[in-house]
Amino acid sequence: MTSPLNLDFVRSQFPAFASPVLSSHAFFENAGGSYPCAQVVDRLHRFYTDRKVQPYGPYPGAQAGGAEMDEARTRLGAMMGVKREEVSFGPSTSANTYVLAQAVRQWLRGTDGAIVVTNQDHEANSGVWRRLADEGIEVREWPLDPATGSLDLADLQKLLADGRVKLVAFPHCSNVIAEINDVAAICEITRAAGARTVVDGVSYAPHGFPNVTALGCDVYLFSAYKTFGPHQGIMVLREAFGMELPGQAHFFNQATLYKRHTPAGPDHAQIAACAGMADYVDAVAAAHGIGGDAASRNSAVHDLMRAQEVAVIAPLLDYLAGRNDVRLLGPRDAGKRAPTVAVELDRAAVPVSEELGRNGIACWAGDFYAVRPLAALGIDREKGVLRMSAAHYTSAEDVSRLIAALDLVL
Repeated sequence: MTSPLNLDFVRSQFPAFASPVLSSHAFFENAGGSYPCAQVVDRLHRFYTDRKVQPYGPYPGAQAGGAEMDEARTRLGAMMGVKREEVSFGPSTSANTYVLAQAVRQWLRGTDGAIVVTNQDHEANSGVWRRLADEGIEVREWPLDPATGSLDLADLQKLLADGRVKLVAFPHCSNVIAEINDVAAICEITRAAGARTVVDGVSYAPHGFPNVTALGCDVYLFSAYKTFGPHQGIMVLREAFGMELPGQAHFFNQATLYKRHTPAGPDHAQIAACAGMADYVDAVAAAHGIGGDAASRNSAVHDLMRAQEVAVIAPLLDYLAGRNDVRLLGPRDAGKRAPTVAVELDRAAVPVSEELGRNGIACWAGDFYAVRPLAALGIDREKGVLRMSAAHYTSAEDVSRLIAALDLVL
């Protein structure tokens, strides 16, 4: 049995908590981008200092740079239970999803295949798929429940019933509703219907890197800058589907899976720095006496992170549930959601976030590119929502400080 998360150790791994600029505020804008861990910062600095040349060349700096890029792919793949070749990097998740959608556009062109999207997603995993209707590809919407924000599996099964659906795109959790969807169950249902799955994991991965093989999806996308790393998008693309889709890169690179759907030149330094995320997971594992292979260590650290987040965010959910002037989006139960807490207020949300900023709380307000989910929930985009998002390094003191500030400004 592992011990509870050692928060003092965890926070010591993040330079931001010692920053005179950042440490002045309790940080609740993690869903917009997490603090980077020291391991990532150190690797990025080292790359720009000692390896900033074309990688893989026949001289020391180039060899070291290429080796660190390979290390990032290898170690992240091992953590998530996939082959190193199945890990692709790109400038952002939005860009990676766009490229993937162009491959699917070609894959389904001229067929009677349909795709399913939700209105629970961030626009990155919604708009690019909906635009495939321009090619005559049928796009079916799996709608959320406007009262709860949840997705019902029975509704998905109805959409799959005629056997024409070839792909289902959905979120691991929404960036405003935050309910954790049962990815494994959705993928099993979809696979039984003969379709592929694309999971937007951007809002879940910061709360513990998943084992993608265990989830059973064909594609899993997330953003390194929200998982304590540099500004990169990461796409886990399983080999069978990745090689079936028409390649989107230079013709001479299409035999290599991690190059096949990466049309732009990679950001060498940021890819190399992503190995620091694996360093961090291993450091947390070692500090808590966790052993085993990379996937086992990652799974145990995932559980530690989630347990800490569930405990720390529960008082905020209880506090908000006790107010009659806010509408909490998503589940009241902290165990069923990510610690991303969005609320509809009785007035515009942005001025409230600004007032919180003047009271020592770093958070924001708006639509967060979740325009379709907010519309489905009946929330005026101009009014927006106030979003307060935690991570495993958030302390109980941070939450108490947030609640006290909310008492002042609401």
